[in-house]
Amino acid sequence: MSKTAETEGALETRGIEQVPDHERTARTRELFPTWVGANISVLLLTMGASLVVAYHLNIWQALVVAVVAPVVSYGLVGLIGIAGKRGGAPGMALSRAVFGQRGNLLPGSLIWVARWGWETINAVTGAYAMLTILDIVLGVRANSVLDMVMLLAFVVATFAISGLGINAVQKCNKYATYLFGAFSVLVLGYLAVNTDWSKVLDHSAGSTAAVITGIGMIAAGGVSWIPSAPDFTRYLPRTASSKAIVGTAVGGAGVVVLPMVLMGAVMAVATPDLASAADPVSFLGEILPTWIAVPYLLIALIGMLLINAMSMYSAGFTAQTLGFKVPRHWAVSVNAVISLVFGGVLMLVATSFMGSFIAFLSLLAVAFSAWVGVFGADMLRRTEYDGAAMADTTRTSAYWYRGGFSPAAVAAWAAGLAGGLLFTTSDWFTGPLAQNNVIGEYGLGWVATIVISGLLYLALPKPAVPAPSARPAEAAETETDADAERVTAGA
Repeated sequence: MSKTAETEGALETRGIEQVPDHERTARTRELFPTWVGANISVLLLTMGASLVVAYHLNIWQALVVAVVAPVVSYGLVGLIGIAGKRGGAPGMALSRAVFGQRGNLLPGSLIWVARWGWETINAVTGAYAMLTILDIVLGVRANSVLDMVMLLAFVVATFAISGLGINAVQKCNKYATYLFGAFSVLVLGYLAVNTDWSKVLDHSAGSTAAVITGIGMIAAGGVSWIPSAPDFTRYLPRTASSKAIVGTAVGGAGVVVLPMVLMGAVMAVATPDLASAADPVSFLGEILPTWIAVPYLLIALIGMLLINAMSMYSAGFTAQTLGFKVPRHWAVSVNAVISLVFGGVLMLVATSFMGSFIAFLSLLAVAFSAWVGVFGADMLRRTEYDGAAMADTTRTSAYWYRGGFSPAAVAAWAAGLAGGLLFTTSDWFTGPLAQNNVIGEYGLGWVATIVISGLLYLALPKPAVPAPSARPAEAAETETDADAERVTAGA
């Protein structure tokens, strides 16, 4: 991320306010390591194993899942990211223009709560990674006290990175990308030499429904990043390429998701109980030799730190849009404490980590998708966002609409959320319409959520898009009609 007046220091102090045009000097290629870092997690290995063990897919079907899932989910991440360069503000701040100043509190609150679960899952996985390293290197066995110590260490490290701001996150992502790439090649080489490929290739194929459900499971992790996409594109100039924003999101995620899901699928053929292990990490110490397992776990640990740091970074903005009158880095601390408490409960009480994780993913995707459908549909008609109106939370705001609400956006969001849940199946919740139809059978509740909320929003009468406040002339001159057309086409 290019240095600006606000971000050249160690601590980023900018909150949800609109970034001035003269500070928006970032480049789209700098987004690539961001989306690489957002996916460096051993959970992808375990999910790849689940495709074979739980969904009964063969290696070729797992390949289809590993290719399609990041294209679908991070394609949406990239498309919503275009709003960041249009408005120069975080996603949940831009959302005020769509839902109204008060209406935005509804999806904002749900997304904030959903992030608690996502950050808890990642914190627990990071703690398990540290416990596995201690076991392999020093022979130290896990216990309840050590579990909590490792969890605390992980959460504190996450808070330190995310609290510093976007420069710290981007720099860490850049170096983690290089390290992860090098050691992934090493792991792939080891598996290529030591795998019984006849057993892998002879594995019978699963059903089409299982393939589509698997795509949804892998894609759910990417869906959780969609509302955060503008947080990482708001420093881009208005003239930044929309195609490049989408391409870096899909490419950055794809180079991680594809090999890791396939590695998990290959490992599962030799170790069928991988997907049902007590924790999602310790199996690496059994499958890989120590000289590979330890550095690979260390790199994966860094990756999980960065994933949680990015999530908490965005959560700080969400907290501010909900009315927390504190600086962004202190707003981050709220999520840090919550993930510590929930993580402790999961490590000490839950009997099946992976079962809890997959159940959580299915509901997480629906929670985020209702916002995605409405916000994405609104992008088809809105190419600019009024920074002054976003910051003004009183009745004088151009985004006050009717009593602080945009009735069309709120109604479409609520209908999409309810409709998606009706078709969703998980270990925790099963909707009444989840059986005996393609949507429920194929695990497409989150897709139904996007379609219902988006189409309903387009159909309902909406408030007129207010003209944005005049911005500096030099910024206005840089945005040509041709670029505006490219943006609309990209959306």
